[in-house]
Amino acid sequence: MNDSWIITNGLVIDTEPQPTVLGDVDVLVTEGRIAAVGPDLRAEGAEEIDATGMIVLPGFVDSHRHTWQAAIRAVAPDTTLDGYVSHVLGELAPRFGPDDVREGIAAGARECLNGGITTLLDWSHVQFTPEHTDAAVDALTASGIRAVFGFCHGGADPGLMAPEGRRVRERLAGGLVTMALAAFGPEFGDLDRAVREWRLARELDVPVSVHMGGQGPESAERGLAFLDAHGFLGPRTTYIHANHYTDEQLKRIAGSGGSVSVSPFSEMALAMGYPVTGRARALGVPASLSADAVTSGPGDMFAMMRAAHAMERGRPDGAGLGFTTRDALRMATIEGAEVVGLADVTGSLKVGKQADLQLLRTGTPSMSGLRDPIGAVVLNADTAAVDTVLVAGRAVKRAGRPVTG
Repeated sequence: MNDSWIITNGLVIDTEPQPTVLGDVDVLVTEGRIAAVGPDLRAEGAEEIDATGMIVLPGFVDSHRHTWQAAIRAVAPDTTLDGYVSHVLGELAPRFGPDDVREGIAAGARECLNGGITTLLDWSHVQFTPEHTDAAVDALTASGIRAVFGFCHGGADPGLMAPEGRRVRERLAGGLVTMALAAFGPEFGDLDRAVREWRLARELDVPVSVHMGGQGPESAERGLAFLDAHGFLGPRTTYIHANHYTDEQLKRIAGSGGSVSVSPFSEMALAMGYPVTGRARALGVPASLSADAVTSGPGDMFAMMRAAHAMERGRPDGAGLGFTTRDALRMATIEGAEVVGLADVTGSLKVGKQADLQLLRTGTPSMSGLRDPIGAVVLNADTAAVDTVLVAGRAVKRAGRPVTG
């Protein structure tokens, strides 16, 4: 399948180091990578994509999504975190067999690609058996999305966590799907399990993604103290729902090289505290956006950018009025890539990176007449505007339709 393209006549937006409108320039993709961005590029052997009337920009990065839950969308729209944990994780998840996991993740990955999300951290806490794990990895691999598989062992035998983690790490040595350790502890699950999870991440040399800071100030303080006491407070760690950390605690996370994943819809809907977006970024903590769970909220990045923008600017006493649509787009692209450890691979149009791109139609009713392209992407676009999506130079959506085969 073709992975060399010349994209012409589009309005190009890059995101590194900051979102910038480059104007009407070409984007040359050669062997799946960004080869050049500029006017009147030569493109021998490349297939042309005419982007007239479209915006060309990097694909979005979702830094935390329980992708299997696409199979039970909107099952918990009006609950709290405790209700979600009890119903979705306690009652529904155990009923999922490997085939259910495969179908759920396949559907969730298709949803992402359809909406311009080209990179996904799949926080997979439905790994009850090796067969469940293989089904999840198979679905991600077959989908064509770039993914970080967040392995969270959920089997009855805790002794299988390490060998299963090693097996997954070996299986994901190369390709579009890589690995992270999705840790339950220390704020969920018992502390002995948490120690095993974090030590396994060190052994496997993979990042850690962990739900910390979303269950109240006392829990946030205890969890951070636990990491500090065991020597786990360090880089390549993403704190999900980090809303209850104080500024001093966020400074410690920044100093350790950590990052945060913000899920604006689910955090507000499930009463996990006000999103930490602006506070974290102001204190030097890279911040990304994520859909979290479509059981309780929308699954597209346009909705996440709008929510983050509105909630930050709506902070009391005008504290968030410095947050702009450019900040929201950065969080959804290059800053998200930084958080999931792929900033050297994706998230911008920098020459040499893999070609993870999307083309947005500007002729839709919600986009026509735009004056500020970045503002329009963040505040006015939706999944109906996504015309074409490339992952590593491979077309996964063209002319508004998924590409199969």
